[in-house]
Amino acid sequence: MFDRIVSDSAILGGKPIIQGTRISVEMVMEWVASGASRDDMLKAYPHLSAEDIEQAIGYAAKAVKNEVLTTAEIRP
Repeated sequence: MFDRIVSDSAILGGKPIIQGTRISVEMVMEWVASGASRDDMLKAYPHLSAEDIEQAIGYAAKAVKNEVLTTAEIRP
């Protein structure tokens, strides 16, 4: 399902990355959150494929599915 997404403790502390790169799923999601298009990402990193980006986004979606996100600030 996500054959292009790997994790290696020796690379970026074990964060999930696109295989053969040091581009993390987190980085791809930061691009998406900032409004970058897939074309923008492919222009910035021509060694990536559209499938790499799709798998990173899909992996992130599965990773947060059924998770509840809360703010870091806890008030008394």
